[in-house]
Amino acid sequence: MQDERPVALITGASRGIGAATARELARRGYRLALAARTVAELQALAAELSAHGSPALPIPTDMRHPNEVARLARIALDHFGRVDALVNNAGVGGNSRPVAHTDADNVRATLATNLEAPIALTQALLPGMLERRRGAIVFVASVAGHIGLPTSTLYSASKFGLRGFAIGLRRELRPHGIGVTIVSPGFIDTAMTEWLRGFPKAPPELVARAIADALVYPRREVLVPGYYRLAIWLERALPGLADALLSRRRR
Repeated sequence: MQDERPVALITGASRGIGAATARELARRGYRLALAARTVAELQALAAELSAHGSPALPIPTDMRHPNEVARLARIALDHFGRVDALVNNAGVGGNSRPVAHTDADNVRATLATNLEAPIALTQALLPGMLERRRGAIVFVASVAGHIGLPTSTLYSASKFGLRGFAIGLRRELRPHGIGVTIVSPGFIDTAMTEWLRGFPKAPPELVARAIADALVYPRREVLVPGYYRLAIWLERALPGLADALLSRRRR
């Protein structure tokens, strides 16, 4: 008997928001293609989910390399026959260094992972969604895609770009039955923010639920937690004040 459960592909799935999203979607009845660079953690998560009745295929992938992104899409489609939902979650954080002290390799890695790879993977999976006239795509951006953060300038640039791509794509795909949602987390309690002290950090499960809901009920953008709306309002309404406050951020 053919398995008709929906298929979701999640990048950056081995830990943090990605792993929490995989567990949330497994609870909601999805079959899963899971991609990440950390092979052991990825395989362990896939085995855990499969053992509990949610088929999960681990596909080790380095999103910095276009050939591996293409391979990821090909393996997922060959194995499951289709991908109904794409969660572009993989990302690398700010390096906490000024731009003048950031080397070219870091620039390339940040833009390749956070911006170029989600575009390429979306392009690879869109033809099937367009043919079926259904599907859902979530881009995990960041509050830093609204607010330019000093010493995380490259990270902010990549997330501003990702949001721009997602907004245009949402308008492009709206007539075709494909939902596009941006999920923009603030500080979340993951390995990426271990260094951060003195700020509240929400659990990754909160973001995972927002992603899972967006696959069923697409929205333009979801901020997680919602109180970051105030910071974004400040950035837009009082940019001079935002400049003064953020320029004091520790380097």
